[in-house]
Amino acid sequence: MFGRNQKSPAFLSHLMAYGASEVVSKLSRLFVVIMVARHLGAEQIGLAAAALAVCDILKSLTENGIGQKIIAAPEGDLPQVTARAHRLFWQVNLTLFLVQTLIGGLFVYFENPIVGMLIALTAVELLFMPAGLVQAALAMREGKLSQTAAIAGAQICSANLLSVGLVLIAPSPLVLVLPRVLTAPIWLIAMRRLRPWSPHRSVTPAPVHDFLTFGLPVIGISLVNALRLHADKLVIGALLGAEGLGGYFMAFNAGLSIATSYVAAFDKVIFPHLCKGTSMDVRRLALLGVAMIAPLVLMQSLLAPIYVPLLLGEAWSYITPVVSLLCLTALPLTLWSAAAAQLRVAGHPEVELVVTITLTAVLLLSAFPAAAWGLMGLATVHVVVVTLTLCLASYRVLWPARPSLDLKPEV
Repeated sequence: MFGRNQKSPAFLSHLMAYGASEVVSKLSRLFVVIMVARHLGAEQIGLAAAALAVCDILKSLTENGIGQKIIAAPEGDLPQVTARAHRLFWQVNLTLFLVQTLIGGLFVYFENPIVGMLIALTAVELLFMPAGLVQAALAMREGKLSQTAAIAGAQICSANLLSVGLVLIAPSPLVLVLPRVLTAPIWLIAMRRLRPWSPHRSVTPAPVHDFLTFGLPVIGISLVNALRLHADKLVIGALLGAEGLGGYFMAFNAGLSIATSYVAAFDKVIFPHLCKGTSMDVRRLALLGVAMIAPLVLMQSLLAPIYVPLLLGEAWSYITPVVSLLCLTALPLTLWSAAAAQLRVAGHPEVELVVTITLTAVLLLSAFPAAAWGLMGLATVHVVVVTLTLCLASYRVLWPARPSLDLKPEV
């Protein structure tokens, strides 16, 4: 169907490696959701969800294109690029640590101490990242995607298992937050062993301008993507309270958690392959990705009435139709991952930024009227908006009638 290709097996093997890692991670996360559902109330879950939403929005700023510049850099420029990237990683993460700690303090000041302390605690995770980010990018550049996938999966699974242990010992909102900090050293140590690298003072760092030109749109994309995924939780918490947010959080984890694990794997793998000039057309990669995930998504959606009450308990059966609907957004997200990767490789991340801002704005604005119909109304609007926006945008990028952009990879 997709023609002969010598590089597609490598793409598929890397995709399967990251896909397996993501699925295992999400299955362990689902185990956490099951245990949390049986030991915490919706209000407690809502408080943790609010803190995690704030943290994930800020953490999105670490997805700033610096690592992608290392992956795409010409071999002769690599020492200078990595030297500059190392400094930028530390500067960005230290700044985010201070900002997140300050935000946590503001929550405490405005009489929401639980959420504030959870936000401040999670900021510690940011301090472990910079010492391993250059190594991670170099490993991906060298095609060690199976190993980086295993490392990421090991950290996430460790955090999820720790959450299960904590919820059995001392159930509280802390069980969803503390493991992220305690397992951060696992990722750092493993990544530094996978691809040893250290900065050399004799190397002159590359100009900051190149990173800013590419990185600012990518930062905007990552931030807006995080707002798309998490800002609605803050809106829902304000409109429906902590208990309503708890139900919405559980529905998202039970519905989108496993389905989007494949999307995350696809997103991580396709960019390095396109940077290498894979002979497999990006349109075929996009269709291959959707074809592989569609049966899994449809099966999960249809089986939700069975597994939701079985796994989470009858008390949570009211979120079943919400779970069934939310699974379906994995399909347009996969298609858009291919289109977005093509835009970045071609040097047009600003187009992705415009699409992401548009999608986020529509989702947030539609959440206010949709909240009147409860969780089902919110889920329906979410699926419709995501599907229409991303399918249209993907079609315009991958199958343009009259190409207005040069989508050939940058040299």
